[in-house]
Amino acid sequence: MNKRFKIIFIFITMSFLFGDGITASRETAITRAIEKVGPSVASINVEQHISSVSFDPFFGFMYPREIYPMKSSGSGVVISPDGYVMTNHHVIENADKVTVTLSGGDEYEAEIIGSDPTSDLALLKLNGDNFPYAELGNSDDLLIGEWVIALGNPFQLFSISNKPTASVGIISATHMDFGRQKSGKIFQDMIQTDAAINPGNSGGPLVNALGEVIGINTFIFTGSDYAQGSVGIGFALPINSTKRIAKELRVTGHVDRGYSTGLIVQPVTRSFARYLDIPFTKGVIVVEITSGSAGDRSGLEVGDVILTVNGEPVNRPNEIRTIISENDLRPGDKLSLKIFREGSYKTLKMKLEKSRRK
Repeated sequence: MNKRFKIIFIFITMSFLFGDGITASRETAITRAIEKVGPSVASINVEQHISSVSFDPFFGFMYPREIYPMKSSGSGVVISPDGYVMTNHHVIENADKVTVTLSGGDEYEAEIIGSDPTSDLALLKLNGDNFPYAELGNSDDLLIGEWVIALGNPFQLFSISNKPTASVGIISATHMDFGRQKSGKIFQDMIQTDAAINPGNSGGPLVNALGEVIGINTFIFTGSDYAQGSVGIGFALPINSTKRIAKELRVTGHVDRGYSTGLIVQPVTRSFARYLDIPFTKGVIVVEITSGSAGDRSGLEVGDVILTVNGEPVNRPNEIRTIISENDLRPGDKLSLKIFREGSYKTLKMKLEKSRRK
């Protein structure tokens, strides 16, 4: 091989090597995660019909009720090969028709399998099989500062390219509890991120660098009652909670929050305290326990004074119900009870059971 051909050969070889190196340097865990999850991200388009009555203030005429269509959009994520799609309840609330568009532009009219206003989660179903679907991760195993990607359909941009929009940030905080909202929704254990979440992102996945869905993007703080853009404070439902809710929606179409403790309690009054030799007037005293109930199986006894439930003080009977409601606890969840019995303090566990009422 003469000198000229050696130089050409080396030049071509180096071009391939450097080309591959540049390509490799552009590929990161983030790009791989987006490539992995992207095909399962959906645009959710909703149609509903709104009725209104118009009034002419000059002549005092009431015009006939008019019905007109209203459209809105959001995001979702396919979670199984047979076409189940997870999104927010508020995305499909009052929908007459839901159309799901997947990456590439394929459209499907979706069936609403179930929707839960309290947790703000909904489950849809597409007809067909072999759908691209996302792997669900573990939201109990999150690191503050780890990279995350918000994928979805902000401002209906999905319709331009038939692909989801991605924004990148970190997990800013976990276990963010906002309690019950005026709307009735309960936002507990939320994941906070600075990845840009904008109108239309609701219902889309929050993904870690492994390409696992760890949350469902739900709401943002805008810093203003008028502005709607992201200011780097967004929140996602933790995927472990949504797995449980989606499973229940898939089976029954709704979430059963009817529970029973089998207990009747009363405030610890001065007369109760004197009669039972209780050195304080706080907490609630157990006056009746249904045999075989959750309260019975927990080891509670008549005369026990319940001081706290899950660390929160209780002084009136309705406060136990409030704690259960505000924390969105359901049958199968456990309560930690601090009690006073015969001069000593104990901690008992009580597992909520389904209501026995018919």
